[in-house]
Amino acid sequence: MIKHSELILNNDGSIFHLHLKPEHISTQIILVGDPARVDSISSFFRTIDFNIQNREFKTVTGWYNDKKLTVISTGIGTDNIDIVLNELDALANIDLKNREIKKEHTQLNIVRIGTSGGLQTYLPVNSFVVSQKSIGFDGMLNFYANRENVSDLSFEKAFKLFTNWDNSLPTPYVVDASEKLISKFNDGIFTKGVTISAPGFYGPQGRVLRLPLAVPQLNQQIEAFEYNKLKITNFEMESSAIYGLSKMLGHEALTVCLIIANRVTLTANENYRSEMLRLIKEVLNRLTK
Repeated sequence: MIKHSELILNNDGSIFHLHLKPEHISTQIILVGDPARVDSISSFFRTIDFNIQNREFKTVTGWYNDKKLTVISTGIGTDNIDIVLNELDALANIDLKNREIKKEHTQLNIVRIGTSGGLQTYLPVNSFVVSQKSIGFDGMLNFYANRENVSDLSFEKAFKLFTNWDNSLPTPYVVDASEKLISKFNDGIFTKGVTISAPGFYGPQGRVLRLPLAVPQLNQQIEAFEYNKLKITNFEMESSAIYGLSKMLGHEALTVCLIIANRVTLTANENYRSEMLRLIKEVLNRLTK
């Protein structure tokens, strides 16, 4: 029996942060950072079955192309992903009433639609990037046992050697996306790459305002790094935890991002809403074929 302190439920029986019950979600999950983007995605739904929000966690479950989908906002950062992924898995794979793990495992398909900063000159603003791998600068997955079983250890080693990784920083980890989900994005509209999930927007992504960087040359090293013909294409803030926890928990995961700024060419599109709507429609169609 899972103790009350470990699995906290609300008075109505819903799970603590998301305020959801098992019947409120589909096995097809779309994650976004911004609660307003939940509204953008659900505006395409034919019908809506359920809608709730607690803090930054907004959930809508509805129907698109006769397929049931759930859209959830996570807010920013891998710390929030730790909450969302564990609570979604609990909804699918724990008997909340008896506080016991179910005998039969339910697999979730989890796709993040996000915005991102490009790190290569060949990725112009408004590009769509599918993350084959995610590198976690956040350190979150290292708190779970056996994380090496889901990680690309050779990639990690090569990256740390190339950058002469500073041991005062969290140990980076690398996790692959779901091959099953990647196969839905094998056309010329999408560029495949490697994504870094940073634990912050400013210093951890090499931005300088009033505070100097501990490793000023890190972004240049990231841009130059290549391993097995793979280059690091973009920064964002959630994918590493999504990939890592999903693999550990037996789920499929993928991130698809819109490049809204290129850190190398110093270009940006602040008015990216129309491009985001185009990306949303492309993802919805591929997930519901």
